[in-house]
Amino acid sequence: MVGDGHRRAGTPLRAAQDEAGVPPGVWKGRGLAALGLTAGDVVTERQAELLLGEGRHPDADRIERELLAQGESPARARRATVLGRPIEHNASPKTDKAKERTPWLALDLVFRAPSTAHIAWALTDDETRLVLEMCQDIARDRTLAWLEESVAQIRWGSGGKHRRPVRDGLIVAVFRHYESRAAESKPLLHDHAVVSIRARRPDGTWGNLSADSMLAHIVAADTLYTLHFMEEVSSRLGWAWVPREVTPGRRPVMEIAGVDRRLIGWQSTRRQQIEDALSVLTDKYEERQGHPPGEKAGYALACQAADQTRPPKRTELLSLTELRTRWRTSAIRAFGACTVYRLAERARAAAAAVWARVRPVVDIALVAVDVVAVVYVMRGAFARHHLLAEARRHLSYVLRGRRHEPGLNARIVQAAVDDHTRPVGRGRRMTANLRALYPSDIEDQAVLRPLTRRRTAAPYERARLAAGALAARVRAARRAERLGSRTRPYAVAVPAVSRSRPRPFRDGRKDGRLPEPETGIDTVERTRQTLEAAAAQVASTLQDSRRAREAAHCLRPQPAPAAVPPPYTQQPGTQHTPGRTTGGVT
Repeated sequence: MVGDGHRRAGTPLRAAQDEAGVPPGVWKGRGLAALGLTAGDVVTERQAELLLGEGRHPDADRIERELLAQGESPARARRATVLGRPIEHNASPKTDKAKERTPWLALDLVFRAPSTAHIAWALTDDETRLVLEMCQDIARDRTLAWLEESVAQIRWGSGGKHRRPVRDGLIVAVFRHYESRAAESKPLLHDHAVVSIRARRPDGTWGNLSADSMLAHIVAADTLYTLHFMEEVSSRLGWAWVPREVTPGRRPVMEIAGVDRRLIGWQSTRRQQIEDALSVLTDKYEERQGHPPGEKAGYALACQAADQTRPPKRTELLSLTELRTRWRTSAIRAFGACTVYRLAERARAAAAAVWARVRPVVDIALVAVDVVAVVYVMRGAFARHHLLAEARRHLSYVLRGRRHEPGLNARIVQAAVDDHTRPVGRGRRMTANLRALYPSDIEDQAVLRPLTRRRTAAPYERARLAAGALAARVRAARRAERLGSRTRPYAVAVPAVSRSRPRPFRDGRKDGRLPEPETGIDTVERTRQTLEAAAAQVASTLQDSRRAREAAHCLRPQPAPAAVPPPYTQQPGTQHTPGRTTGGVT
């Protein structure tokens, strides 16, 4: 709540925040109305202690005093301020499960922008800094709104086995921090959104959120936040985004185009410490397991490396102005003043080049195939939120900061589910439908299967190979369809002639002789019109071909020769008089 500095014992929260130079926490979420709070109100230390530490009403002290004044017993007055089940139940010796003895009252969601955004926020002028902070607020609030509307569920029934949508919304306390936990202070603009586990059921009673549902959609929420942040930065500052490969064979991250990559290493000293420890842990894992770690194992190793290299909190607390001055001085000393002061200018110039080179075209059919291939190779069986996260990653890579159409990611996921997946088991899991991906080529349906078992390449590298192969097949099928439906060149539409022999007309004669065919005026006229139309079309086609050849060989049309006057011939019976004409205007 007070940043990454150390808070002395006995120091009030607000005083510690002022000393650390961080803003106070604010309340967010649509569930605040049920508690009598308003979005944007400052989070006091007592409110955070009651709601996030004890699961009680943020204004429990006042409510308890009023009930005691009305004659209620202390136990009843305290129970009236508890939201849902009291935490004293978890401390009961009758509880058997260890997880029930440890109350879980909040989720800490961290909203962190890409590295180049921290660099621009720390080294540019105050106006740009405020714009980036606004982009952070907008992207964070939109992501929290999506979690409220589409993800948050309340536990219902015996043992919380059933899930229902929350009645009001989430209750969130947001705290902003400015620096990282590295030994030397480095810029790291990020928000801690502490989500209360307490929420109201549809009948108005209080219960606990389904933490499983929230945690399952963390990656999808992260990709949505990144997508919104990129769009806000591009629309307000005119910057574009480009992919950067952090780890070979892993997913790239999006960074602001034009920012010197050396500044990323200067800012990410904490990341370098984690990567050094991670390489040692990865080598031990490969030696023990015989293959590189997958996505889940790699994430677990990264968390272990972060915990091993986590330094203690700093005792020296500086304001944001002092921190920005120190960061700018350090960057100028390392890379020069031109690199720092021309950062925004170079970002705008690079954005113009990126947007001129990259077309923001989103083909839903191709994106659906790409998303299914990547998720299938990396996971095998997957859920809908895995497709949603990958679709948002694809949009951020293709659009490079341009705004996407609302609901586009949902349409991509729906197309992928409807056309290229099949259910697995009795749950909500699914997998790629290889027959749908290869409808007319049975022998090649196993192209994706070897990629899922190939341990020599990184998972994401195998996924990109599969996505590229499937996208090439879709393009080839479309090309063949277009060529098959295209009209042949130089083809002339003529009336169809019946291939069967005409049945002879019998006029009742027995000699079997047929009457001579009659050639009427209408028949001759129709034949003449058909031949004239065909000749005109052939002539037009030949003329177009001649012009195309002349244009290809750069042939210029030759000027027509001057008309030679015909020799004068004197008409019989007339006499030519020099200097005079026989008529007309002189």
